[in-house]
Amino acid sequence: MRNCFVLLLSICLLNTGQSFAQEQRVSPLSVASSRYKDTYIKVVYSQPQKKGRQIFGKLVPYNEVWRTGANEATELTVTTDITFGGNELKAGTYSIFTIPKEKVWTIVVNADLGLWGSYNYNPKRDVIRFDVPIEETEDVAEAFTVNIDPNNNRANLIMRWDKTKVSVPILYPEPKPKP
Repeated sequence: MRNCFVLLLSICLLNTGQSFAQEQRVSPLSVASSRYKDTYIKVVYSQPQKKGRQIFGKLVPYNEVWRTGANEATELTVTTDITFGGNELKAGTYSIFTIPKEKVWTIVVNADLGLWGSYNYNPKRDVIRFDVPIEETEDVAEAFTVNIDPNNNRANLIMRWDKTKVSVPILYPEPKPKP
């Protein structure tokens, strides 16, 4: 009888653990990627939801460093050197932070990785920083979304949430001819 009880308890605990492991995050993890010849770009981010809230200037305050999504800081990986927002960016993996303002966003590419949010953001680790204008859209993006829109050796990294859209221009290098 005791063995049956222990077996039943073990099965219940095992099933409970599995059900917790399968719960979805409130802000699901997402990936945007693009390839041009020898260059691969990947953005890993979490997607917070609007849920009827006022986003920019309220939930995401103006003039403050934002993790650019939810949960962990958004990460950008590039496999070759590129031009990102008019700035040279070496191949590697970086955190992306933004500072939303009413008319522009400051895009911050930072060398620190594995950060939760922007709590431990260190501006001394910034690799590049630049401003891009915002575009107000007619349609509402319920979830924060990142896309990479390719066009030959150029692309735009597009971030959308609510009625706000930001585009960061990317210029891919042409591969060097092999001898």
